[in-house]
Amino acid sequence: MQQFDAVIIGTGAAGLYTALNLPANWRIALVTKENLQISASQWAQGGIAAVTEPDDSFLLHEEDTLKAGAGLCELAAVRILVEEAPLRIQELLDLGVAFDRYQGRLAVTLEAAHSRPRILHAADETGKELIRALIEEILLRDNLTIFEEALALDLWMVQGQCRGVYIHTTHGLETLATQVTVLAAGGFGRLFSHTTNPPVCTGDGQAIAYRAGALLQDLEFIQFHPTALSLAGAPRFLISEAVRGEGAQLLDQQGYRFMPSYHPDGELAPRDVVSRAIFSQLQKTASEVVWLDLRPINRATIERRFPNILQVCKQLGLDILTAPIPVAPAAHYTMGGVRTDLWGQTSVGGLYAVGEVASTGVHGANRLASNSLLECLVFAHRIAFHATQLPQAEVTDHPKPQPPAICLETELPQLMTEVRTLLPKLMTQYLGLVRDAAGLGQAQIKLGVWRQALGMTADAVPVVYGDNVLTRESLEVWNLLTLGILTVDSALQRTESRGAHYRSDYPHLDPAWRVHSSISRAGWQKLPLLPQ
Repeated sequence: MQQFDAVIIGTGAAGLYTALNLPANWRIALVTKENLQISASQWAQGGIAAVTEPDDSFLLHEEDTLKAGAGLCELAAVRILVEEAPLRIQELLDLGVAFDRYQGRLAVTLEAAHSRPRILHAADETGKELIRALIEEILLRDNLTIFEEALALDLWMVQGQCRGVYIHTTHGLETLATQVTVLAAGGFGRLFSHTTNPPVCTGDGQAIAYRAGALLQDLEFIQFHPTALSLAGAPRFLISEAVRGEGAQLLDQQGYRFMPSYHPDGELAPRDVVSRAIFSQLQKTASEVVWLDLRPINRATIERRFPNILQVCKQLGLDILTAPIPVAPAAHYTMGGVRTDLWGQTSVGGLYAVGEVASTGVHGANRLASNSLLECLVFAHRIAFHATQLPQAEVTDHPKPQPPAICLETELPQLMTEVRTLLPKLMTQYLGLVRDAAGLGQAQIKLGVWRQALGMTADAVPVVYGDNVLTRESLEVWNLLTLGILTVDSALQRTESRGAHYRSDYPHLDPAWRVHSSISRAGWQKLPLLPQ
């Protein structure tokens, strides 16, 4: 057992920024499944939303966020987000983040559902630039211990309180003891066949929080990015929302610009609207892709603003300067997650959550573009502040940690492989852009069969499969299956359509459902929004 003042699981923007905001004399462990450079934050193209222009205001940013969130945003959380944004942006500038500038000022662009240009960016690789600056600073700190290629197995719980985490490294099983555990492990986009998320996004943080008894919230709200590259043999590379902000248009197979027929804002409608419009148009035209046409954008603007998209497409044989490119929606962001308060605290003592793994109430039923990196920064800072107010004490008087059990059944790895292959297909079919009770019921039945075959208890207690060898693949399957079960249950419960959750059998928003859905080991329940 190793003792730390804080343990952070995940090294995207949320985890790294939390570490940098904690006291320099704290002993901090950073746990990452691969290495510091690999996270969903690294893949973020668009930018960070913040009020920096004189014709913008906190009120406008707040209103845009609330409108996109379709009635489920927590007003207090949104106000914290927009009002603390300039402070966090200044801190990034002090760290050397090289945002684009125009005539000496920070350059801003427009994205869907924003009423003003307020997206700060570093060309189309904002996430990469942000992570670069954060890692450079992280590597200067001598109070950090970095555990790379480390799997977070489970939380160490003592009398209902989180007192650390069990991890598995190349050296075997280890226990990291602490009074401050921060989940910053990202989302669970890999639950779907088509996703813009990197392979590390398998819901590990949400799953281990659930097993520890934490409340999870609004899991049914999964945002599908409208424009992921859809090319045979190529990954679902994200084509940034910012290209539509600069003037790119969506065309169907006949070359018809269809978005104005679905929404007065056209290509700049909220993401859920654009994604479902594409879905509808694909059905009408019996097609698998629509076309994103960047030719309305000035060539010099494309070369300056989107060099990464230009280069990646060129490597795949596509010239975005001269012809439209094939795109289709793909799972992109999970609005729901581990329920937190305004300081990032979960319902489990000693456990915080930040970033995509968390549900702070900022995003509601549908995230406003470029609010996610901002949320990482704002709530990481708040967690660090709150954690430093706690009395610090050595964890020496607790019972010996009891690590997760190991099952030596040799027949199960084959079933694990089958579930890993079939689960994303099942979720894409029944938990995608358009859902209904019949499909969700079919998914529930199949998930139940897999749960029983793998011996998963009602509490989803983790069991490691293989010849006494822990594999990352088996743990990821376990966590994805856990999230699949919980998300399908939540989607079945919400009998309305709101934001990113669309039920064809309940196609209208129901005011009675202006509540959060919450699920834990104790079961599912409705939770009211906080008083405003």
